[in-house]
Amino acid sequence: MGMAISIPRYTVDDLERFPDDGNRYELLDGMLIVTPAPRRAHQLVGSRLLQRIGVALRGIADVVGPGAVVRPPGTQLEPDVLVQPARFGSTLSWVDVTEHWLAVEVLSRSSRIYDREFKRETYFQLGVQQVWLVDLEDRSVDVWRSRTEHEVVRDVIHWSVPTTELVVTIDLAEIFAGLA
Repeated sequence: MGMAISIPRYTVDDLERFPDDGNRYELLDGMLIVTPAPRRAHQLVGSRLLQRIGVALRGIADVVGPGAVVRPPGTQLEPDVLVQPARFGSTLSWVDVTEHWLAVEVLSRSSRIYDREFKRETYFQLGVQQVWLVDLEDRSVDVWRSRTEHEVVRDVIHWSVPTTELVVTIDLAEIFAGLA
């Protein structure tokens, strides 16, 4: 007779006890997901996006990387770039931020399927308004405006910032410049 397999479940509070070893520890409905530290190209692209969006939204939104989208007790995801309204300020914990305008994931070999198939859907379930999946190999961004509406962009992204009249323009040639 076979033996049942038991998968350990973790909470957001448990994450505080994991080592600071360069790996990214995330939770999806209590399941622990561990990904290795990002490679240089991954970090460069994420940093370039963070910088351009941050400059465009100074005073309007907080742009951080990585950030955290949390729903206790068992979900905490860390997008490479996270945009949320500035009204939440810097003193609140991640769990107290209740509005997220944009989550950006730079895809890597170790997280590609997880980011595309699981995190994207979960971000929308958690109320994130838009999700970008950045593909370093294809030099494109899959811009998801909802669970069903998306487009693959290879040239310029024009992002309409929620609750404002502002449109942020991102030239992908600049974002991917110099990558091997």
